[in-house]
Amino acid sequence: MEKPPSPADEARKSRSDGVQSRERLLLTAMRLFAEQGFARTSTREIALAAGTNVASISYYFGDKAGLYRAAFTEPAPCPRRDTAPAAPLPLREALTAFYAQLLAPLKQGDLARLAMRMWYREMLEPTGLWEEEIDNGIKPAYADLVQVLERHLQAEHDDDLSRLAFAIVGMATHLMVARDVIDQIRPQLLGSEAAIDSWLARLVDDAEALVAAEQRRRSPPASPIPSRKKTA
Repeated sequence: MEKPPSPADEARKSRSDGVQSRERLLLTAMRLFAEQGFARTSTREIALAAGTNVASISYYFGDKAGLYRAAFTEPAPCPRRDTAPAAPLPLREALTAFYAQLLAPLKQGDLARLAMRMWYREMLEPTGLWEEEIDNGIKPAYADLVQVLERHLQAEHDDDLSRLAFAIVGMATHLMVARDVIDQIRPQLLGSEAAIDSWLARLVDDAEALVAAEQRRRSPPASPIPSRKKTA
C-alpha cells in the first residue's frame, strides 16, 4: 500500500508549485509587456496566458506595477554591481571580471532576448524604471570601470577617459543589442557558452588595445635628439 505523503513532503511540493507558478507568471508578463508595453497589458490578460488567476499576481507581486518591476529587474540584461574585490586587480583581470558580469545574461538564451526586448519597450515607453536602472545599476558599474582606468593610466577622469570607458562598454553592449542580427548572420558566434567565453576573451584583448592606445596618446612626446654640428 502506498504511503501517504508526509507534512514535510506536502510543504516541499507546495513551495515547488509556488516557485513554478511565480516563474510562469514572470515569463508570461515579460513576453506581454515586451510586446504591448505596460499600459496596454492587463493583469487579467497575463493571468489567463499564464494559466492562473489574477489573485496569484497580487499574492506574488502585489499589483501590476510590482509584477512589471520584477519582470524588468530580475532577469536584467545588465547584471547588478557585484561587491568590489578587497584589492585592486591588474587591468586584464579587472576587464575579464567586468565583461564576464556583463555577458553573463547572454548564456540565458531566450530569456536574455526576452529581457532585452522588454528593455527596448521600457526605453520607448518609460515608466521610470529605466531612470532607476541608470542611477542604481549602470552608473555604479561605470564608476567602477573608470576607477580601473584611472588607476592603470594614472590619469584623472576627463572626457577622453569617459570616451574610452564608453567604448569598452559599447563593444559588449553591441552583442546584446544586435543579438538577433548576429544569430542571422553568424549564429555560432553566440551559439554556446564556450562561444560566448571565446568572445569574452577577444573583448578583453580589444579593450586592452584601446587602453594601450589611450596610454600612448597621453604619453608626452619624446624629446628630439639634438643633432651634432659638424666641425670644419
